[in-house]
Amino acid sequence: MAADELLLQHAAALGQAVLRFYSWDQPSASFGYFQRYADVEDLTGLRPLIRRPTGGGVVLHDEAEWTYSLTFPPAHPVWQLKAEESYRCVHEWVRHAFEVCGVGTELCPETRATGPGQCFVGAEKCDLLFIGQKIAGAAQRRNRDGLLIQGSVQAKSTGIDREAWEIAMLAESDWSEWQPGGSFIDESTSLAKRKYATNVHNQKR
Repeated sequence: MAADELLLQHAAALGQAVLRFYSWDQPSASFGYFQRYADVEDLTGLRPLIRRPTGGGVVLHDEAEWTYSLTFPPAHPVWQLKAEESYRCVHEWVRHAFEVCGVGTELCPETRATGPGQCFVGAEKCDLLFIGQKIAGAAQRRNRDGLLIQGSVQAKSTGIDREAWEIAMLAESDWSEWQPGGSFIDESTSLAKRKYATNVHNQKR
């Protein structure tokens, strides 16, 4: 969460989109920035509970879940899209990556009944569906620094290997590997300790 927040802060300075894949070292749950902590406690027994810098509902993370983030600078065409369009654009990209891997998925045409505060109960418009079930969702935060999209893919039912999917995602554009400097790593480590690992932040509302 700290690394994603810093990528958003530095998006304009970096001047180009950044795609980051990551995973969780223990079963955890993240929840939207505007959710009430007391409500989230009732929705899942997973701990720790971590407040994201983006909106959305509760997402359960384990070894079978694939997490990614995308940051776009203000000059990027995706930043200039309305929220629904940037959401659709990213999930169309995820959908095509599954297609490259030999799995057919589709964007949800309209919002379905959803579980209050729960990301993977029901589906929002433009979420990714596999055989009618949601397998990918995302949350956004857009400000003058840029656009941050945090996505979750729960693709165990598809039988696709994560590495193959990541390769397919990267094949969509001309990406080059970016190695963050020591100062970025130190700053994200510090931010994680003083913010995202604290009750003050996670239980702030």
